[in-house]
Amino acid sequence: MDNRPLEYDYTVAKMFMLTTVLLGIVGMLVGVILAWEMAFPAVNTIAGSGLAEYTNFSRLRPLHTDAVIFGFTFSGIWATWYYVGQRVLKVSMAESKFLMFLGKLHFALYLLVVVAVVGSLLMGITTSKEYAEFEWPIDIAVVVVWVIWGMSIFGLIGIRREKSLYISIWYYIATFLGIAMLYLFNNMEIPTYFASGGIGAWYHSVSMYSGTNDALVQWWYGHNAVAFGFTVPIVAMIYYFLPKESGQAVYSYKLSLLAFWGLMFVYLWAGGHHLIYSTVPDWMQTMGSVFSVVLILPSWGSAINMLLTMKGEWQQVASSPLIKFMILASTFYMFSTLEGPIQAIKSVNALAHFTDWIVGHVHDGVLGWVAFMIMAALFHMAPRVFKREIYSKSLMNTQFWIQTLGVVLYFTSMWIAGITQGMMWRAHDEFGNLAYSFIDTVAVLHPYFTIRAVGGTLYLVGMFLFAYNMYKTMTSSRRVEESELQNASPMGA
Repeated sequence: MDNRPLEYDYTVAKMFMLTTVLLGIVGMLVGVILAWEMAFPAVNTIAGSGLAEYTNFSRLRPLHTDAVIFGFTFSGIWATWYYVGQRVLKVSMAESKFLMFLGKLHFALYLLVVVAVVGSLLMGITTSKEYAEFEWPIDIAVVVVWVIWGMSIFGLIGIRREKSLYISIWYYIATFLGIAMLYLFNNMEIPTYFASGGIGAWYHSVSMYSGTNDALVQWWYGHNAVAFGFTVPIVAMIYYFLPKESGQAVYSYKLSLLAFWGLMFVYLWAGGHHLIYSTVPDWMQTMGSVFSVVLILPSWGSAINMLLTMKGEWQQVASSPLIKFMILASTFYMFSTLEGPIQAIKSVNALAHFTDWIVGHVHDGVLGWVAFMIMAALFHMAPRVFKREIYSKSLMNTQFWIQTLGVVLYFTSMWIAGITQGMMWRAHDEFGNLAYSFIDTVAVLHPYFTIRAVGGTLYLVGMFLFAYNMYKTMTSSRRVEESELQNASPMGA
């Protein structure tokens, strides 16, 4: 009987690790350009008249959001899946030529979609739907890529040696099913060229829904894209990587299951809070508010479970920069999932809606929770995937503090800016007239926009440090065997 340890094949994981780093820099670089354009609009003219059309806010903004969501974040999700899935299920992709083919096809088609998305958005080809800007040919390609990933998930589960499914696998499955449902229903569209007998561009389309129905479906999708893209798979990561890195078992497996089902049942109904004080029925607005507040419970359930996992081992936070990333990510998760429900309360939303406070909320979640956790996961994976130790832990530590400062500057400036906006928009004089014009608010917010741009720039500097550290780890760091590395044991993986 052959008792040699199982050799995992990380070929596909390596590919997605590279796109995670690359698209993270691209998405955040575009975001920094936008931040400086918001503070100093003349920045756009630096590109010259020939390029200014492609570097203005309206072209770059969807490119920024989609590069961070569908580029950086989803590459990170897939990189960790092709790593975690094998180890937790006790099966190597090398054992199935079909699964290896699917993994490589998944990556290749994904790259083609990325090229199509970047090109179309820069040319201004868009459906104008938030986080769903792709026209119908790209949407079809996205569905194909997603189905291939689903086949890879269930194929690997089907040949597993480990009978039990660790909680991280539950979250990856939920990510696949949730976004599959959301993306299909929200992107039901009619190609106008074929519906109108050849009039207009062949790639143009209109939503199958209209008016209020379109808004309802769009924000059911938009908010739950955050749920199943920025929350569920990131929780999957931390449930695997924090116990592995710290050597501590998950504090409560039962709590992880309760939090999972709580997220599944509650998150799906919170999207209505994006449409408070709009033309949608009042009961739907109230439902969105109520479910948003209830959402605090399962969200904090996961975060507290992670923090309590470090019980008795808090000295590791001081000694390990990687643990710092994960613990601060959990803290930002708690922070963001308290802030969002507060903003969804109707009386608060009356002040907050359409202000930069919402922007601050989004970015303390994305930069503090999502990006920190993805980078921590890749730092944990790198020595095991490339058989080389991390090039520089001091550089990792420097990156942590620079990016933490960047996040803090970002969200605090946007909090102040947003609340200032809301108060100025509502202020009136003794005659009942508005006390301030819109341009008055813009002038007052200029210092905060500048601070936001500085914070974003610091975060981008951290991304370059991350990329450099990963590159040096892959190419010139000391070789190590996995037996040398600290080895905790979720499911014995």
